[in-house]
Amino acid sequence: MSSVIEISQQGAVGIITLNRPEQFNCLSMALHEALYEAMDQFEIDSSVRAVLITANGKNFCTGADLEEVSGFRDSDADIRAFLETGLDSLRKLETSPLPVVIAQQGLALAGGLELVLAGDVVFAGKSAQLGDQHAHFGLIPGWGGSQRLPRLIGRRRALELMLSARWLKVEEALDFGLVNYVVEDELLFDSALAYCQKLSQRSPAGLGLMKQLTDRGLDMPLEQGLALELDLATPALRSEAVSEGLKAFTEKRSPKFTS
Repeated sequence: MSSVIEISQQGAVGIITLNRPEQFNCLSMALHEALYEAMDQFEIDSSVRAVLITANGKNFCTGADLEEVSGFRDSDADIRAFLETGLDSLRKLETSPLPVVIAQQGLALAGGLELVLAGDVVFAGKSAQLGDQHAHFGLIPGWGGSQRLPRLIGRRRALELMLSARWLKVEEALDFGLVNYVVEDELLFDSALAYCQKLSQRSPAGLGLMKQLTDRGLDMPLEQGLALELDLATPALRSEAVSEGLKAFTEKRSPKFTS
């Protein structure tokens, strides 16, 4: 696996650590490819039930590797390949059946914000700041920011952040719904890991279906979304996971899910 990320596992939690601290963990094509491959490996490993994404250094991620971008601006094909590689890796996080938790310290800007947006749950240290930096450099989002940000926080707030390129301090990011939990920086990794470990005790199939229902339903009218929920909930109620959950409830113990 490329050194641009570090891969590890603690219990049932797969851990991906961005490992370009000298470059503020900026996102190169190699890093995106490594991220995609790591998620692929975790998804086929039945011992992994949740994924935690962290970063080495002071800042989580300050966006795309602009030096790399500068090297292929003369070719539409190269630009498109770079953008598609990033889109694919972030979409991989979003569509994975595994819950993906982000632990962010310091800055998450532009492409770094887009990475945060692709996660399911976000823990932020008190040092965290988030912003869409694209307009500051004459750029526009290319890895899903223009689509995920308004879906998450609404058009007016999203457009203001994109137009102004301003940074949000962590308290405002929490108020906007960009992060779920704020903790002291020294507690960030342990807090996020403990949360992942709790998720790893849930039914993997059940969590995967919840992600699928939420993501697919957002793009549907309510009636279609309710019909989708009915279609998926009906067979789910006959699953081994539900049998174990109901048995555990009757026996007054914690369930032990194998699926």
